Amino acid sequence: MKERLTNEQLEPLIFTIRGNRVVLDTDLARLYGATTKAFNQAFKRNQHRFPADFAFQLTLTDLENLRSQFVTSSSQASDSPEDDWSPLVTSSHGGRRYLPWAFTEHGALMAANILRSERAVQMSVFVVRAFIRLREEVSANTAVVARLAQIDRKLLQHDVALLDLYQKLEPLLRPLADPPKRRIGFHREDQ
Repeated sequence: MKERLTNEQLEPLIFTIRGNRVVLDTDLARLYGATTKAFNQAFKRNQHRFPADFAFQLTLTDLENLRSQFVTSSSQASDSPEDDWSPLVTSSHGGRRYLPWAFTEHGALMAANILRSERAVQMSVFVVRAFIRLREEVSANTAVVARLAQIDRKLLQHDVALLDLYQKLEPLLRPLADPPKRRIGFHREDQ
C-alpha cells in the first residue's frame, strides 16, 4: 500500500442514512482499489450475501438527505465523473445511471471478501476501525449528554429552592416603614 490511511481520513466517508452509519459504493470501491463499476458488478454477482442490514440502495429522498449532510469544500472537489452523485444521468458520456448503494459496517467487510484483493482485505480493517471509533464517540457523547441532563435537573432544583428562599427573605429585606408621626396640639377625634 503506497499511501497510509488513518481512521480520521476514513470517517468523513461514513454517513448516516436511515439511522445507519454507511459508506457509499463509490467510496468503498476507491478504498478497495477497484472502479465503482467493477465493485458494483462483484456486489451484484454476490448480492445474496448482503441482507438489507448490510447494504441497501438509496432512494431519491435518501440522496437528497445525503446531499444536505455532504458539504464539499473547494479542496475536496473532484473532477472525476465517477464521483458525480447525479443519480439519473442517461447519456452515454459517463456519470451515474443508478442510485448508489450504501454499505453498513458489516456490508463493507463482506464487500472486501467478495473482491478478494489484498488491498481490499487490508482496507477493510481500516473501515471497520473507523466504524468502531465513531461508535465509541457516539457512546461517549451519549454519556456526556446524560451527565449534562443530570446537571440541568440539579440546577433547576436549585433554582426553585433559591426562588423560594428569596420570596421568604424579600419581606425582611424591605426597609421598615416610618412609624406614623404624632401630630402636635389638640385634635378632635372626628378630624
